Amino acid sequence: MPKAEKKIMKRRMTGAYVSSVVSISLVLMLVGVASALIVNAKRVSDYFKESVQVSLLLSPSVSDDAATVLASSIEKEAFVKSATVVGKAQGEKELKDMLGEDFLSVFESAPVPVSVDLGLKADYVSADSLAKIIPLLEAIPEVDEVESRQSLVEALNKNLSGISLVLGIFILLMLFISFILIGNTVRLGLHARRFTIHTMRLVGATRAFIRKPFIRSAIVQGVVSALLAIAVLAGVALFIRRSFPQLFSIFSPELLCAVGVFILLFGVFICVVATWSVVNRLSYAGEDDLYY
Repeated sequence: MPKAEKKIMKRRMTGAYVSSVVSISLVLMLVGVASALIVNAKRVSDYFKESVQVSLLLSPSVSDDAATVLASSIEKEAFVKSATVVGKAQGEKELKDMLGEDFLSVFESAPVPVSVDLGLKADYVSADSLAKIIPLLEAIPEVDEVESRQSLVEALNKNLSGISLVLGIFILLMLFISFILIGNTVRLGLHARRFTIHTMRLVGATRAFIRKPFIRSAIVQGVVSALLAIAVLAGVALFIRRSFPQLFSIFSPELLCAVGVFILLFGVFICVVATWSVVNRLSYAGEDDLYY
């Protein structure tokens, strides 16, 4: 083969390899995003559940200091994650911002009682748990009223259940589609080398001998594609951490690392399986079949 043709062939093979790596990396990125969501689904669900607060409106005679002591006592309960005291001054300021200073001037005394905002642990944010917790809170002598937002809790749990179902279906579809797409990408790359495989078979090479270099190349291709996908996802995660630290705190660093390992293993596995399948098929193909 002339030198010029060899250069052209080498350039085409390099271009095909790079294109294949980029295509596989894009698919693995989608798999990584889907995997990150599913492994952190409980943490995301807990975050939204724990954002729902139960407000305790205290008696007018309760001072800010007494409310602080009460909040510290309530915070020790198993179902409480946090207890924040909203003093009279803070409550009046929030009401003033909402309704205006002129509205408050009609009252002879402060209309805003001291309150305690409770953040419940995620496992207790359900209608059944609230039905048991609210009577306990209402039995506290200093408490005048409990605002539980039960309707919001029921709607939240219903929506989270629906989202979890949709997310699970999406993950399964994503894994299936990624397997098909990566498999087809590998097949297209090997199809261009079908005559090389046929020649190796004609000179007496065994199927194991024929597969060996292609499997080795598939492992390298899978590792390179996965590392590229992991690098891009790590860059996105770093951007989110810097720009939206509160959002990033929902995700577990350990689980994100596990997702990176899964992407690496998944990429190598698909590339090897697809290569094994195609090389085996081509090693059995007749000469006439190579043209179709």
